Formats: sequence, structure tokens, C-alpha cells
Amino acid sequence: MSAVAVRFPNAQGQLLAGLLEMPAHGKPRAYALFAHCFTCGKDVRAAVDISLALCMQGIAVLRFDFTGLGESQGTFADTNLSSNISDLVQAAAFLEQNHQAPGILVGHSLGGTAVLEAAHQITSCVAVATVAAPANPEHVANLLGGARRVIEQRGQAEVLLAGRKFLFKKSFLEDLENQRWQENIHALRKPLLILHSPSDALVDISNAGLIFAAALHPKSFVALSGADHLLSRPQDSEYVGLLVAAWASKYLGELGIPAAVETAEEGQVLAQIGRDHYRTEIIAGRHGLLADEPPDSGGGDLGPSPYGYLTSALGACTAITLRMYADHKNWPLEGVRVQLTHEKIHARDCENCDDKNSRIDRFERVIELQGALSPEQQQRLLEIADHCPVHRTLRSKVLIETRLKN
Repeated sequence: MSAVAVRFPNAQGQLLAGLLEMPAHGKPRAYALFAHCFTCGKDVRAAVDISLALCMQGIAVLRFDFTGLGESQGTFADTNLSSNISDLVQAAAFLEQNHQAPGILVGHSLGGTAVLEAAHQITSCVAVATVAAPANPEHVANLLGGARRVIEQRGQAEVLLAGRKFLFKKSFLEDLENQRWQENIHALRKPLLILHSPSDALVDISNAGLIFAAALHPKSFVALSGADHLLSRPQDSEYVGLLVAAWASKYLGELGIPAAVETAEEGQVLAQIGRDHYRTEIIAGRHGLLADEPPDSGGGDLGPSPYGYLTSALGACTAITLRMYADHKNWPLEGVRVQLTHEKIHARDCENCDDKNSRIDRFERVIELQGALSPEQQQRLLEIADHCPVHRTLRSKVLIETRLKN
């Protein structure tokens, strides 16, 4: 995959900053627009993870900062929900003029409310997905707390949200009041996927029920159990991306767009990196993975590091080998938990190392065996762990041949 920085004008001619996530190989089978949450930006974790998950399925995604936020021009105080909707329409026009008109709209929080309206104006849209979206836009006004009355009385006020101060004007509140959300959702007449967490403390899940009730079929609802409003856990945001991609594929297929799933040949692994710093796409057979570096090494922490994958391979191989051996022996092994760490150490700290002046790789492996195993069985499984293929590969001399592709 590659992320291409783009800029395009809003309705007032101010430049909006975005990132176009493109699949690593081949023509995208579709394009999607992502609308971020209220006062967030294109680089919020949920926007990044959902976009990447869609991209892994061959769907290019444009995520951008709304007017007055992030790297986009304009003043936030002069924006409202209607301007966000207009920004989405302009983003769709940019894609249509330079790539392909978007077929999928995805919106998070107030961005979800925005895409429900923008879908009426983006004729290329064939499917809409909302994540933790308020049904009634006026719900956002409640987030302003006591400042709402100040804004109504004085015309404007500064509000502290997520540690940042934003200036809100009365026109922002008036715009929310004027939105005819029930009629808009009822008239959508496009496939709709509603994703919401039952434990969302900011936008209650009852909002998902109101959206579902107002919409016509086809419509679907998925409960994001355990997720918070911002989808701050990667497993939640990545899950949403995978769900949206799978769901949208049905409606993309109705347009005659074939699924585009790149695979590697049997026994082959592909690793690909573009200009987006250290984020690397890995294709192993038909499985897609991401590797990255942690932030302190200049990466985005979007996946395990290369050494993380190496250590993971040792852990997985150990667990599988013990499972196979116990099954063969018909031993009562209920489960295996392998905890591993990897570090570079001086060879002088190693009892069995010949060259005491070099540094070596040290893996520490702690194995927990679950089940009614005898002490003898546990000891034998501990010995078998050293026979796992990856363990033996790491301990043996390895030959790596490298050449340039012609």
C-alpha cells in the first residue's frame, strides 16, 4: 500500500489536506471516502486503521481534514455540519476528476452523520457505513456543556474538547437545529451499515436504533462489543475496516467490479513498502499482514516490527509443535501459552558463546502448559519445544541469497 498526500479545494477555494491510501498492486476495485470524528482529523487512529483495512481489500480510501482542522486551510469557527457535508462533496469531485468517483462512504461519529447527508449529493455512492454516529446532529450540541448557553447568548464561546480549545459560533448550533435527519435517512435508499458499541459513553447506542428505524432496507447493524467511542483499541478499528470491506463487496459486485485479492505463490512471502515511511505490507499466501516500526524509531506502530514477527514465528511454531506432539501421544494437553522476549546481548554474557567480543540475539521463552499432565509429560514437552522447526532454523547456519529482479 502507499499513501499519497493530496490537496483539493473546498467550496470556498480553501485547500483541504488529505491522504489517498492506495493498494500496493493493481487498480483499486473501488474508491471510498472516510469522514473523521468531531474535531478530530484524518490521522486519528480509527481513520488510519479503518482506511488501511479497506485498502488491504483492494479499496482505495481518501481520508482528509475537514476545513479548519489538521493541515487543511480555513477557520474552524466558520464551519458547521453543512460545511463538512460540502467538504465531502468536494472530496468526491476530486476523486472523480483525478481517479474514480467514490462508491463507498464511511463516517465516524459526526462524520457518520455527515456521510448520511452527503450520500444524497454524491451520485456515485452505492453504500454507506456509519460508526458510532449520532442520529440527531443536535446531540453534538450537548457535548458543549454549559458553553452552549453562552454561545446562544453571546454569539460565540471557546470550548475545551479533548484538551484543545475550539471557538464555536451560534451559527454552528443553528445549523445543527436545521438538519432534517429523519427525512434524510429515510430518503437515503442506499445500502446502509450501522456499527455502534453498546458501551459507547459519548454517543449512546440508542442512536444506532434511531438511524436503523429511520432507514429503509437494505440495512444492517453490528454491535462493536467492548469498543469505546473513538475505537482507541487497534483490534476494534481494524475489525470495523474488515467488516465494512466485506459488507461493501456485495454492493460493489452488483456493479460488476470483481474482487481483487492479491496472493503470493505457495511458499512465497511478499514484503512491499512505499513512501509512507516504514509501514510495510506483507502477503503470505492469501494472508495480508502489516509490519512497522515503533514511534521511537520513526514508525507509526501500525503493526509488529520485523523482529516482532520473528519472535512471533518462534512462539507460534513452539505452540503448534507441542500441540502436534501431545495429540500424537494422546496426552491431556488443554492449551499452550508461550511468552517470548528478544534482545541483543554481549556474547561475554553468554556461557556457550565462542566469540566473547560480539553481540548475539537472545530469545527468552517461557512455556505454560495447561491440562492434567504428569511431571514426566511436562518435562518431555519442554524438551520437544527445542525441536520446533523455527527454533532449529534460528540455531542453524542460514544461507540468504539476494538478487535484483530483472
